[in-house]
Amino acid sequence: MITLYFDKIYSKPRNNEPCMISIPFKKGLLQDTEELCFFQKSRKLPMQVKVTARHKDGSIKYVFVRFLADIPANKGTEVVCTVTKKEAEKYENDNHVIFEEVQKITCSETQNGFQIDTGALQFSLARNTGTLFESLTFQDKSYAQDSFPGPKLTLENGQCYEIGYHDWCILEKGEVSYTLSNKAVLKDKDSVLPCEIRVTAYAGKSFLDISVRLTNACKEALTISSYTFSYQASEESKRATVATSNYRTQYQVSEDGTPVRQDITAEMLFYQNNEHFGEVFAGTLFADSTNSTGGVCGTIYQALQNFPKAVEADAKGFTLMLVPQGDTKVVMQPGMAREQRFQLFFHEADMELSDIDHRSAVYQMPDKPYMDSTVYEESGLFPNIFVHEKQFDAECALIAAGDGHARCYGMMNWGDAPDMNYTNQGRGKGKLVWTNNEYDFPHACMLMYFKSGLRRFLDYALVAGNHQIDVDVCHVSDDPLLLGGQWEHTQGHVVNGDMVCSHQWVEGILDCYHATGDERYLETAVGIGENILRLLDTPMYQQEASFNARETGWALRTLTALYTETYDEKWTVKSDWIVDQFQSWADHFGGWLAPYTDNTAIRVPFMISVAVGSLARYYREFPSEKIKNMILLAVDDMIENCMLENGLFYYKELPSLNRMGNNPLVLEALAIAYELTKKKKYLQAGFATYHLTVERFCQSSGGGGRRIVEDTVLLGTTGTKTFAQGFIPLATYYKALEEAHLF
Repeated sequence: MITLYFDKIYSKPRNNEPCMISIPFKKGLLQDTEELCFFQKSRKLPMQVKVTARHKDGSIKYVFVRFLADIPANKGTEVVCTVTKKEAEKYENDNHVIFEEVQKITCSETQNGFQIDTGALQFSLARNTGTLFESLTFQDKSYAQDSFPGPKLTLENGQCYEIGYHDWCILEKGEVSYTLSNKAVLKDKDSVLPCEIRVTAYAGKSFLDISVRLTNACKEALTISSYTFSYQASEESKRATVATSNYRTQYQVSEDGTPVRQDITAEMLFYQNNEHFGEVFAGTLFADSTNSTGGVCGTIYQALQNFPKAVEADAKGFTLMLVPQGDTKVVMQPGMAREQRFQLFFHEADMELSDIDHRSAVYQMPDKPYMDSTVYEESGLFPNIFVHEKQFDAECALIAAGDGHARCYGMMNWGDAPDMNYTNQGRGKGKLVWTNNEYDFPHACMLMYFKSGLRRFLDYALVAGNHQIDVDVCHVSDDPLLLGGQWEHTQGHVVNGDMVCSHQWVEGILDCYHATGDERYLETAVGIGENILRLLDTPMYQQEASFNARETGWALRTLTALYTETYDEKWTVKSDWIVDQFQSWADHFGGWLAPYTDNTAIRVPFMISVAVGSLARYYREFPSEKIKNMILLAVDDMIENCMLENGLFYYKELPSLNRMGNNPLVLEALAIAYELTKKKKYLQAGFATYHLTVERFCQSSGGGGRRIVEDTVLLGTTGTKTFAQGFIPLATYYKALEEAHLF
């Protein structure tokens, strides 16, 4: 059995609350999902299961589960997952399980679309319309087809785009929820922009989660002047409300129809005292319109984090301003996408504002269960990071480094952070240079969540992963060497950017796919891999030692991750080619020396370590003495030639660059050499780097104040690269020290 734990959060109970969890399984344990059951005390819970990956033998690797749970006020709770029929029967007998009928959700196809009934809400979605709902009914109150216009988009040049819905399709279905998608377009008289709309409905609930994902398919940047979704009431409201909060909710209420409005601006955020981890919660922003027969509340998800935002309500309804008309414009570069979400909550006419605010806050910070780290460790799917004899300084270092990353509010920036070293080097020509999730920040955060159970690290990963698949990837291009790829760190996320093998990562967004069940993460990962395959065919990569070891090293890591995810042999063709190239390179030059100046070829320890880490991942899937020997020769060469007298490794192998290195990547290489040989000498070679890294990470903080820079409110100065680069090396080396009894 697997126990799911819920933390204490809210002072009001949540009954039959929609929840979700992703569970990994070791190879051969689970063949199908029929025997999976979720129980809470004496109740069997409604649930729906999606298999997101299988092992090579066909057994289940990962399931994504949605379920309904009762979460008490001011308390945590537990849910039990049984994996086999025998486990389920024992639990039922031991706990006298009662089988309760719960409200079902149904979805039926109509001539023009779909009809959904949650039990609390009935609505229909139709193709070839200009409105979201063809019809909608809540408690005998019917809403007209034109009650929910939008989204609508206006550009700085005056172009106005209206929505056009095409065919709807079901993405996910079950007894807990349905998600439907429409590959709609925003269109004006001359052009169209892709705009996918998703609607998620839950059994027994009168709220809907709406996702709007806009893509710039033009060849020039789009400067958005306004971007809105509205509710237009057929009966004048008796109470129009807008509200925002990060501690106590501040309401503006109009009972005479006078408009009320709340804006989220850079200046507001700059002066706001907010101590939350922003990825988990930073406040809420909603508009509500209530008349004699009922009310509708619209909440923008993470509105503060994705500023500029605004809401306005009056006697005629409300408007959710995903980009409000005003001085602040949002610029989307060619090929970018960006998803924004909001909730529509239909409620009774006499519902108190405090209860509306509660539902709005729960949407911002939903209940999320976690599991013991042993569940992840026993699955065998993750790096060896699960320490049992925990050391205080190392544990503090990992947490502090993860928490200490900078947060950058702004619709196009949330989920990323600039690298101030790159910026100060002038790489952005006076502009911020954005990290673009260099070194795979989402993956490091997700692994830390698996190791610690700290919910905020899951949220760090999901926010960064969502940004990565939207902003950091080229979704539309006529150039095959750009299409589908992830941009290297650069100004404006993509401005004057390059697409190279050494700066494209997929492990984190594959983690996000399993955590959410959202196929867009998997599709983006595959697109990145295909871009890498095309890049590897270019002349640059045809001759060894014409580039540094991390170039094809990172490519191998990405291709290996895609193979272990899909078991598609197309990923191994170039992987084998890279392995052979590394062998030839080492044989010819005596090591993975890379060109630096026109007449030098040098060792760069952290880049060699990238290659070692990638080869090790491939070796674990395809063991061979050739790869093992290549790894050990590279690590031996690094220890022999790259260590300074004080025990640290140098930065690069030139007198002008022979300074003390502080890159923890070498720790992963040393831990891998220990894994292959069990020789403690490899770990002993890393003592100085380990202690320096722990000390440096323990001093990490989100400090540095807040600044308004370009289109972001920047909180802190430490980019995400520090934790992304250091987590796996430090965590795997730390675990190896435990196994070797070296602390």
